[in-house]
Amino acid sequence: MNFLPAVVGPTVLGMTATDLFAWVLIAAFLVGSLVDVYDRDIARYFLAVTWGLFGLFWLAVFPHFAFEVKSFVEGGLALFAVPASIYTGYLILGGRERLHVLSRAVGVMGLVYFPTQAVPAIREFLIEEVARQTLWGINLLGYDPVFQEGPIYGYTNYFYFGPDAFSTYIVYACTGIGSMAIFAGLIVAVEAPLRRKLKSLAIAIPVIWVLNVVRNVFVAVASGTGWFAMEPIVTLAGYAGVEPIEASFWFAHSVVSQLASVVALVGITWVVVKVVPELLGILEEVLFVATGTEYDLEDALGVSPDVRTDGGDAQE
Repeated sequence: MNFLPAVVGPTVLGMTATDLFAWVLIAAFLVGSLVDVYDRDIARYFLAVTWGLFGLFWLAVFPHFAFEVKSFVEGGLALFAVPASIYTGYLILGGRERLHVLSRAVGVMGLVYFPTQAVPAIREFLIEEVARQTLWGINLLGYDPVFQEGPIYGYTNYFYFGPDAFSTYIVYACTGIGSMAIFAGLIVAVEAPLRRKLKSLAIAIPVIWVLNVVRNVFVAVASGTGWFAMEPIVTLAGYAGVEPIEASFWFAHSVVSQLASVVALVGITWVVVKVVPELLGILEEVLFVATGTEYDLEDALGVSPDVRTDGGDAQE
């Protein structure tokens, strides 16, 4: 909760270097997807280069996740994304055309995620609204921290549990927009009837929002009351470079919550592909990039044969 956004670094044109790099990559993915409509060969080269640059982006933000946030989950995923992105570019260059859809999805994800971060009014609204809902959940559990302005931007987003407690505050990464952007990008990118796309978004977005608020409540209370301030965890946190007073926060946020988030996202994905099975093609490509093995997810996930995966309903 109390950590800076992933995009950090020197300022260029009023933006951090990684922010600017991210905007360039979003534009490149979207331009490549547009070119793909008219000339697949040119798009293949363009997207291959874009994915290579995407790998460099993850290499640039890896130190933030690993050494500032001290998250082995986020740090590990960022590090894994470096060769995975480069390999994806290599596969596209070799003619694996289904990855063009994944490229379009990444562009849409960025288009959803970064403007909400870059526009101050939207960012402030999201952070403070999530903070207010988190406070409601904290109060519901019987805790009553002082709710006040936090140390960044003057947002009202800080839960003060007392002078001897490790208090936390909500930042942009705590809003859940990242996960929402992932599902929005995947759903928008595939060819499927609009009705089913809207239905899947109506399922995924509210569930992610609610689970994210629950996560924030858990982390705030665990940190402020020292739920996990026990010797084995303090010792383990020490190996990660975390001070004893931060150990409960670290374990609640960077271990329990992030592992639970992975499980939750898998569950939400399973529900969403029941509505939009066209997503299976993208997921199969992601698994191929990660493992080098071809998968057929239709049987594995129990997708109904009544819904075709070529963009239409069998009964329509």
